[in-house]
Amino acid sequence: MPLSDQSSHVMTLAAAAPSTPLGPFEDSAVAWTTWVTLMGFVGLVALALTAAGPAARAIGSDALAAVTARLTRVAVVLGVLAVPAVLTDLAHDASESGGYDYGAAWNSLYDGSNAGRLSGLEVTLVLVGALLIVPLTVRTVASGAARRWLLAAGLAAGAVALGTTKFPDAVPDDWGRIVFETAMWMLHLLGGSVWIGGLAGLLLLVLPGAVDPADRGAFWSPAIRRFSAAAMSCVAAIALSGLFLYWEHVDGLSQLTSTMYGRVLGVKILIFGALLLLGVFNQFWLHPRVDALRAAGDRRPLHTLLVREFPATVAVEVLLGTTVLFVAPFLHGSARNQAFQAAAAEHSAVSPDDLPKIPVKEVSASTWLWGSTETVLIIALMIAGYVLSGRLARRRGAAAADPVVATAAGDLVQR
Repeated sequence: MPLSDQSSHVMTLAAAAPSTPLGPFEDSAVAWTTWVTLMGFVGLVALALTAAGPAARAIGSDALAAVTARLTRVAVVLGVLAVPAVLTDLAHDASESGGYDYGAAWNSLYDGSNAGRLSGLEVTLVLVGALLIVPLTVRTVASGAARRWLLAAGLAAGAVALGTTKFPDAVPDDWGRIVFETAMWMLHLLGGSVWIGGLAGLLLLVLPGAVDPADRGAFWSPAIRRFSAAAMSCVAAIALSGLFLYWEHVDGLSQLTSTMYGRVLGVKILIFGALLLLGVFNQFWLHPRVDALRAAGDRRPLHTLLVREFPATVAVEVLLGTTVLFVAPFLHGSARNQAFQAAAAEHSAVSPDDLPKIPVKEVSASTWLWGSTETVLIIALMIAGYVLSGRLARRRGAAAADPVVATAAGDLVQR
């Protein structure tokens, strides 16, 4: 082979893999609306059931009613808005001209196909979930005995509605792999819902009218602590499922820059990392400081922290979380397949639609070993972080309340 031909061949193999386009901005915006409404509904209901509700119950029935009513009112709105959002997404997919065919979208619900059944269940269940919690929007009912049952039923309906977006619509050849992959997607979606939706709920509760100013310290300390436990569980779920999806769709770090899928995923990972840093800030600085100021009985800095600094931090987290949801719909296909087809296109004259696809990865014993090790390490890290931050909060609270160490407490309050 001539030298020039060899150089050309080497350059071909070394060239970056051509990337598939991101897709129309409109497609991502429509999908983003669907994700925000569905995941927001699940997150707000979960917050009312697991964190904000129990913290308010310890104060009294009035606080419980106010907190529950605030969260469920917004959750009902999101649940109802999820129906037209899902239909709009279906209408956009059904239109052959790139517009919106709502008639075809409506007719596709329960049309006898598996995809139609799943779409129908998605619309039906989120609406049922919203209807279940409607009574809790009234304060006289929001603190009643049926509160937990209605929230739990609404949360279950919303979670299944969210899951239908990733349930298989055809009989799989490999049931074990599909079941595991679906479980990973459920962890990913539910973890993101409870975390991001819960942050939005905390931001709603900071607004006047939900928590009485005199009860702020008594409410926010346990509420933040409870939400922190849920958030750390969500981070573990997102990290574990994300590692599996990375293994499934990406072959090596180089594909994070050489393919469009990889670049979009890289942006998503960076935003997720920023969210984690803010979460660490809240876990190891904000919550211990709230406990210390509450124990010291100094209302002025506690008021400043809960009314100014805390809402600002949470607002940034919510913004980053919704940005992740906007970026996610741009992830089309997989980095592995994009790189594989790009290499195949260099030696083939067929159209892009006719290019071969790379086979799915085979699971080996080493895959299970690495996966199990990662699972244990991530869970251990989350537990250690939660325990450590709890000890830090108790230590600072005790120091602020103990007159023997008044100097240290004074320094802490003034910091």
